[in-house]
Formats: sequence, C-alpha cells, structure tokens
Amino acid sequence: MRTTVGIIGGGPAGLLLARLLYRAGIDCVVLESRTRDYVEQRQRAGMLEQGTVDALREAGAAERLTAEGLVHQGIELRFDRERHHIDFPALTGGRTVTIYAQTEIVKDLVALQLADGPPLLFEAEALAVEKPESATPVVRFLHEGREQTLTCDWVAGCDGFHGISRDAFPAEVSRSYAHEYPYSWLGVLAEVAPSCDELVYARGEGGFALHSMRSASVSRLYLQVPDHTDPDDWPDDRIWDELAARFAIDADWTLHRGPISAKSVTTMRSYVHEPMRHGRLLLAGDAAHIVPPTGAKGLNLAVSDVRILARALTALYRTGDTQLLDRYSELCLQRVWQATRFSDDMTRMLHVQPDGNAFDHRMQLARLRRITASRHAAAELAANYSGLPLPL
Repeated sequence: MRTTVGIIGGGPAGLLLARLLYRAGIDCVVLESRTRDYVEQRQRAGMLEQGTVDALREAGAAERLTAEGLVHQGIELRFDRERHHIDFPALTGGRTVTIYAQTEIVKDLVALQLADGPPLLFEAEALAVEKPESATPVVRFLHEGREQTLTCDWVAGCDGFHGISRDAFPAEVSRSYAHEYPYSWLGVLAEVAPSCDELVYARGEGGFALHSMRSASVSRLYLQVPDHTDPDDWPDDRIWDELAARFAIDADWTLHRGPISAKSVTTMRSYVHEPMRHGRLLLAGDAAHIVPPTGAKGLNLAVSDVRILARALTALYRTGDTQLLDRYSELCLQRVWQATRFSDDMTRMLHVQPDGNAFDHRMQLARLRRITASRHAAAELAANYSGLPLPL
C-alpha cells in the first residue's frame, strides 16, 4: 500500500489531520488499532478552546458541534466557601470555550472519513515505523490477520502515549521530561442535569473537585483522591457527599444528585518528548506530550499540533515551501511547554498536597486571591484557558 501521509492512530488528532489533508488534496491513510465501536465510545475530554472549535469548522466537522455544543463564557473558582466568576470574553477580547464531548468529535470525524474521505482502517495495529530518516518511510501493520506495509512520504504518529511511533526515535536524539503528581482523579458520569452553568473548579478542605458536563442532561464530575484508589471503594452516596462538601459555599446553591453510570480513576502526570520530528516521522498529541487534566489542555494541544502539521504539509505540496515543516517541532513545543506550565500551575494551586502544611495551604489561597482580585492575573488565566494563539 502506498500513500503520501501515513497516519497512525484514529483518535481525534489522527482523524482531524486526515480531514484537513483531504480538504487540501493530500492523500493519506489512517491506521487505527481498535474497533470503530471502541474508538467512538472512549471517554475523554470535553472542553474545547476557541481555536479547537475553529479547526473543526475549518475541517467541515462542526455541524453537530454548532448545534449541540454548550458555549461557556468562563469558569467559576471556589475556595473558602466563596464563588468567583472568571469572565473570559471580557478578559480576552471575546474568546469563549465550548463543551462538546470528545466521543462526539470522534463520531463526527469517523462519519465524514467513511463517507468521502481517504482510507480509515480499523483493527489495523501498527507494529513499527521503519526508515524514518529516508524519503520513503514504511509503517508495518497487522490487519485482517496478516502483516502489511504502508509506504509513505511522511508518517504522522498520532497513536497516543502508549503507541509505537515515539519508539522509532533513536535514543541519542530523544529527550523526555516527566513529573508524577502525588494524587489522582476519581471521575464519574452522572445521569443528572448539571448544577451549574459553567465549569466549577473548587479547592475544598478535603481536596480538589471539578464540576463539568457532557450535555444539558449529563454531568461529569471529578474528585481528588489518593493514588491507587479503587473506584469500588467509593459508593455513590460517598461520592455525592464528598462532592457536596468540596463545592459548598455560603450562598444558596445545591448540588444535583442522580444515578452514576461510570466511574474511573485517572493518574496525574506531565510528560514532554523532544523533538517532535525525526526525519519524516512527526509526532502529534499524546504521542509527544501529556498534561494533567486540570487545565483542560490534552485534546486542545493535540488539535494545535495537527493544525500546524496540516499547514506545513499543505505548504510543502502546494508551493514546495519547507519552512513550516522544518520548524514543526519548535513551533509545537512552544505551545506545549506553555500549556504544560499552565496545567501545572492550575494543578498545584487547586489540589491539597498530601504532605502539605499550613504554609502550603496559605500559599495556594494567596494565588487564588490574586487571580480573583487582579484583572491582570485573571486575564492571564483566561488567555491560557481559552487558548493561546498558534505560534505561526
């Protein structure tokens, strides 16, 4: 099999890249190791920066997003039993964020790809990327019970943190930076209308809590819990009681309770791999970087990588200009490190440290007070949360 761009991974990064390349007239093939059902049901992020919404519109994949997405004007910070609204449009010149589940983005992109896009192969497990330094790198993959090869001009590794693409980088050119946080998130999906109009980030006495939503009838909520927590140790009543305690304020507000349909525990880590290009192999999304979910940057970083990569490849094949491709890693990493910094700041400011003391507690409150008392500090948070511009 031969194509111009071989894309490993059929998540939102790989699918969006395929769509953008297709609209630019560039051939590609997408290899996804999982089944279509698995990919379309995989629960992930749901907060979209302004730039991510713009990218989906550019790709012609925003019809349902426009109709069903929940546009938010900001977020709410809660601490010391107080609530504080951070008004994004007022602080950023009109930028907003949108709630639209990643599962729905994937469904939309899969449907477009299968209807009129380039090949998308499910249950096609990439085994190795060979000769990435050459003009014709090859992806070996297993599909329909036999090993096959995909010869490409370029390979886009969009196969996530546990994929094989990053392994093709020689050890002598690879650098990685990692940090593990000493707590996890217990996340739940609840079949109940959200108790708030916008996302609520709370620092309670017992730890961090986040109130998000997937739709007007489904709530998504998170609790800071110790590492290695077993979700089965948290019956529904315990979850709701702890959420209510961490969201509590001295005002008239009630947390809506309802049936919990799913529970999972997410470890918290930061990871960045440099560089993001080796020869004709280019990494995008979780294959190159992971951020703690506090800043809602994972999906959005993947989309910004893909936007830069699509523009770079389009410039190459339309005009022969290689400048963007030559700077791909540099440009992506500028935004990656800023998002990693922001996510780390949000995480450290809002989570109770397991080994923290009274000084740590007061410093966290001081940071929160600075944001809620200073327009400049609030504007910095709003600019990062709603999405920094692409470094182009």
